[in-house]
Amino acid sequence: MKPLLHPSFKLNGEAFASAEDLKIYAIQLFENGKEDEIAIGKFILEWLDKNDFIIVKTSGSTGIPKEIKLKKKHVFNSANATATYFDLKENTKALLCLSSEYIAGKMMLVRAMIAGWDLRTISPKKNPLENCDENYDFTAMVPYQVFHSLADLNKVKKLIVGGGAVSSELEQQLQKVTTQVFATYGMTETISHIAVRPLNGKEKSIVFEALPKVDFSLNENDCLQIHAPEISEETVVTNDIVELLSPTSFKFLGRIDNVINTGGVKVHPEIVEEKLSHHIKQPFFIASENDLALGERVILVCESKNQLRLEDFSEAFETLSAYEKPKNLYTIPQFIYTETGKIKRAEVLKSLGKF
Repeated sequence: MKPLLHPSFKLNGEAFASAEDLKIYAIQLFENGKEDEIAIGKFILEWLDKNDFIIVKTSGSTGIPKEIKLKKKHVFNSANATATYFDLKENTKALLCLSSEYIAGKMMLVRAMIAGWDLRTISPKKNPLENCDENYDFTAMVPYQVFHSLADLNKVKKLIVGGGAVSSELEQQLQKVTTQVFATYGMTETISHIAVRPLNGKEKSIVFEALPKVDFSLNENDCLQIHAPEISEETVVTNDIVELLSPTSFKFLGRIDNVINTGGVKVHPEIVEEKLSHHIKQPFFIASENDLALGERVILVCESKNQLRLEDFSEAFETLSAYEKPKNLYTIPQFIYTETGKIKRAEVLKSLGKF
């Protein structure tokens, strides 16, 4: 493995003659910084310590958050793969606008440190580019940030989006920007993303393509298995149902633990949500409840302070098959979210008495 710190690395305009100088800077952030700066300082110190691993925590969107160990050599390989794939060389001007408490923010720091980027940091907020006078070669955001940054995306050349699904409406709006935007597929266990798909421009595609030295297979449940020896010594088995197009490409269909079996027909909530996203503007998701005849029936759950009716969405439902159409509608004034902005579906359903 190459050194953990590139000599050209800069952080908020500061250059560092050695790893020891960077540690001193990181200690200052950790002891005197704001909440997001404390997380940055803490992780830099962890990256430069004598251990051969780092500790990261999962977001908790599909279960209880947990901490896992990742070997630094695997983290290095993942960061290097991203820099190579997107042709982000030494002195790339990049922006960190995600929390360094989680893998996506940590990986922006690692990429910058090992590739010698000029990295600027800003507190994670819904529009990190607002009132920003500088332009950037590269950044990473969650969909919520992208939506609120549409007017300012011209300040970024290349953007990767992760941490949640990109709605059809947002994807349509991205066709109007000059920024090259890519959706990413990955998880904490794969050390951030291991596949990408272009969301706009001539290369736009619904197919995820693997990063170098990554390939895929399916298990007996048609769930994706990831083979990436550079970042994991074991095959990573996911709960994601995909259509495998080749050993290095797939179409994402949905999570197996979300599949609804209604009258013997399998309905993927993610596919239904993608169809409805053209018409429903407030936060929502598709789930199920028990049904005496069907076994399960599809329901629509919306975040709204007002009481809504199924009839309010009759036009939207015209895009759905008979089995996909929600049979009940539930509203809740405020969804429960993870720190990274994902809806905690199970907890929302539990609050409705559905779990």
